[in-house]
Amino acid sequence: MDSDAGTQTDGEKDRNFVTALARGLDVLRAFRRNELELTNTDLAMRTGLPKPTISRLTYTLCQLGYLVQDSQSGNYRLGAGVLRLGYGVLAGMDISERASQILRDLRNGENSYITSALGEAHHSDVIYIAVHRSREDVSLAAHVGMRLPLFFSAVGRAVLAGMSPDQRAESLRIADVLDPDRAQARQDSLGRAQEEYSARGFCTGYGDWRRDVNGIAVPVVSLNGMRVYGLNVGGPAFHVSPEALEKTYADQLITAAETLSMRP
Repeated sequence: MDSDAGTQTDGEKDRNFVTALARGLDVLRAFRRNELELTNTDLAMRTGLPKPTISRLTYTLCQLGYLVQDSQSGNYRLGAGVLRLGYGVLAGMDISERASQILRDLRNGENSYITSALGEAHHSDVIYIAVHRSREDVSLAAHVGMRLPLFFSAVGRAVLAGMSPDQRAESLRIADVLDPDRAQARQDSLGRAQEEYSARGFCTGYGDWRRDVNGIAVPVVSLNGMRVYGLNVGGPAFHVSPEALEKTYADQLITAAETLSMRP
């Protein structure tokens, strides 16, 4: 708190510095990991502010939804407003940056032939926006910018499964214009994607995109709900079997998608 106090003192000399706002943020920062509630006395001690000032600040923060006061004990806990601020920060980050460690962990699992990737739909394709390639020297060299078919790959089916009905309808419309001859095949694949995701929580692609490649994938919805991504793992069929993918990686993928989407 010493460094915060020093910053506050310097700021009070600046005519553009809003001292009341800074003090309110000091109150919110006073909460520490694994602490559920704090009293006015706790907050006064940690911020160095007088108790009457703390009382006015906690009242205001409660009115704005950033703090919640327990009706019996009178103690304060962080409110949903603080969570919304946190989500806003995360939403401003590029999802490929947030997914980097997750992709690395998936790639570094027990099967050294696994490649992990995150993709987003564009017309009738899925374009990889983040990739962690296999630790082995294999013929499939996935990379950022690589395109896979939206309707005929595991990652594509996962994206479709995560879309809203309107988004799926628009994807079908675009694909039908680009390739009218495969309209029924796309409908069949879409139905499969929805059934798989509903029943198992992930989508599969065993030899669909390429006969020598197996993969599974899950949808990841952006924090604002507007964009849908596909998170997948896969590799050469002779080293990465469907059984191994489903037994070892399916639960990991589902958990990773929950983490990135911030909604279980």
